Amino acid sequence: MQILLAEDDDGVAAALVEVLYDHGHDTRRVRNGRDVLTYHRSADLLLLDLGLPDVDGLEVLRGLRAVSDVSVLILTARGDERSVVRGLRLGADDYLVKPVRLTELLARIEAVTRRTASRPAAPAAPTARTVRAGDVEVDLDARRVRVDGTEIDLTAKEFDVLAVLAARAGTAVSREQLLDEVWGDAHHAVSRSLDVHLTQLRAKLRRPGLLTTIRGFGYRFGD
Repeated sequence: MQILLAEDDDGVAAALVEVLYDHGHDTRRVRNGRDVLTYHRSADLLLLDLGLPDVDGLEVLRGLRAVSDVSVLILTARGDERSVVRGLRLGADDYLVKPVRLTELLARIEAVTRRTASRPAAPAAPTARTVRAGDVEVDLDARRVRVDGTEIDLTAKEFDVLAVLAARAGTAVSREQLLDEVWGDAHHAVSRSLDVHLTQLRAKLRRPGLLTTIRGFGYRFGD
């Protein structure tokens, strides 16, 4: 299993990585909450400490759940009832308070992954590889965009942003989802780049209303 460990204490992290390795798990350790939002896509399970130096772990969990359903086991010294309840309500699969017995941790990891594996898979929706809205045509496979029959020259990142929205035409897509899928990072540090690319896209497409801003949430392609 690929495990992402968010833990700022070097001693605790080293011990956990060693134990997990001995039990067949490949573990990437990060110190900061921002790194969780960067590397979560390669993980099957996140072990999340709440006392991270840059962002509170509960805020990390909130941001993560906006873009991912990866299994999360909170492992923290914060054992007050309010934190436990908030962690579980924000989407953690389990909550353990340090110090924890390693045998119990391993058993909890197995239980979480077993529950995740038994969840019924959502039926796959058919994917339209060419999306049209008015006289705008987006060919997702060929990475081509035509407006009124004329091909529009987009940069790779501009097309990536447009493709995420076009693949969900008519559906609201959050800023976090866009950042995560295009840049591999749901953190707001790169959100200015998203704004610039959307401005450039709108200027090149010259179709007001094609890319709608949903205030406080994100964007929508078409109606």
